[in-house]
Amino acid sequence: MKKYKIQNSPFLVPTTDGKIIEEHFGNATDGNSQISIAHMIAPAGWSEPFQTPAFDEYTYIIKGKKQFIIDGETIVLEAGQSIKIEKNTRVQYSNPFTIACQYIAICTPAFSMNLVNREE
Repeated sequence: MKKYKIQNSPFLVPTTDGKIIEEHFGNATDGNSQISIAHMIAPAGWSEPFQTPAFDEYTYIIKGKKQFIIDGETIVLEAGQSIKIEKNTRVQYSNPFTIACQYIAICTPAFSMNLVNREE
């Protein structure tokens, strides 16, 4: 039995906001509830509602810029920068800029709709 897995067909998460989410490992792809790793592309002008996830989230920006509002503080990251946001922290993610933002997101435990706690 192999002790590695090459992911050639990530799960494409269905979205309604133009965001591309390719989960390489996690709940949707291989049933791993401990960690999720996803490649994302947030289009220009994209935003999500505020949320208070029950997981730590690490984000690494590959291209473009992404805005974070964390406990009322606005932070903008650019390509080559990364951030860890601790679980149970209120955050809003957006790309109010004119070009798409490409990034990697890692969540521990894995991302799930049951843990994200999005506001209406």
